[in-house]
Amino acid sequence: MPPLLQSASYIGRFAPSPTGPLHSGSLIAALASFLDARSAQGKWLIRIEDTDPPREQTGASTEILRALDAHQLHWDDEVVYQSQRSAIYQAATRSLIEQQQAFYCSCSRLQLKHHDIYPGTCRQQSQPTTLPASVRILCQNSRIVFEDRIQGRQSQNLSQDIGDFVIFRKDGLPAYQLATAIDDAEQGITHVMRGHDLLDSTPRQIYLQQRLQMTSPSYAHIPVLAKKDGQKLSKQNLAAPLIYDSPTACSNNLLQALKILQQDPPNDLQQQCSADILAWAVSHWAPQHIPAIPAIKKDQPDFTASI
Repeated sequence: MPPLLQSASYIGRFAPSPTGPLHSGSLIAALASFLDARSAQGKWLIRIEDTDPPREQTGASTEILRALDAHQLHWDDEVVYQSQRSAIYQAATRSLIEQQQAFYCSCSRLQLKHHDIYPGTCRQQSQPTTLPASVRILCQNSRIVFEDRIQGRQSQNLSQDIGDFVIFRKDGLPAYQLATAIDDAEQGITHVMRGHDLLDSTPRQIYLQQRLQMTSPSYAHIPVLAKKDGQKLSKQNLAAPLIYDSPTACSNNLLQALKILQQDPPNDLQQQCSADILAWAVSHWAPQHIPAIPAIKKDQPDFTASI
């Protein structure tokens, strides 16, 4: 694929967690994000969200990067690892506590068992306690509204729908919402294209960026790949890893991903290499063709790895 002039006005990213190798669902998300960035002549970054060691699989980060590279999904700049950014998340959390926008919560799961949303038990707790404590953000009674490029207008009142949510866990690890919100802002991400399963996280991330006086990106959430029974394809559900042991396998994977994204690749691309398939896909990228639904159910997509 010929090099493209890059535009500083678009910076996208793919941010997998290293809980297992790349599967067909994650390839679709990576490809959509890549095409959206390249079609805008923008930068495409990779961030490994490795902030949850108990769930991570040894060697998964390297395997994910190897799979992306094999499919010619080449990224710009160095890969960012969240595990190396703990001090940044801790500093942001301290700042929120000092501004009385966050608090220590020593509630146990048993105490919260019968509450749909957090009842505000520890809201006045601005100092650490002798008990294990998480840190929660104080959610104001206000509505977060944003326009998703695929799913349309979204609106949520966090105070009523979610409640004060955890930003730093009791085990001393940053919560996904905090780390992602900070990193998107600090990396200058202007556009996020990711799976519909993360749509519900977006208001929380926007809210955190507002509290930290950071800029929020534009969002687009594509439908996730699911089995016929509606179960999302994921590493946790033991989705089969992609097979990419030959150029033909990689080309086939890309073509099937394009079909699922409803990009309608022509038949003559079946004999082309990955680079040529991507060149066509960049020049014909049509995100408006992606359906505004939560999931695309396919029992046996024609990927080289069965599902």
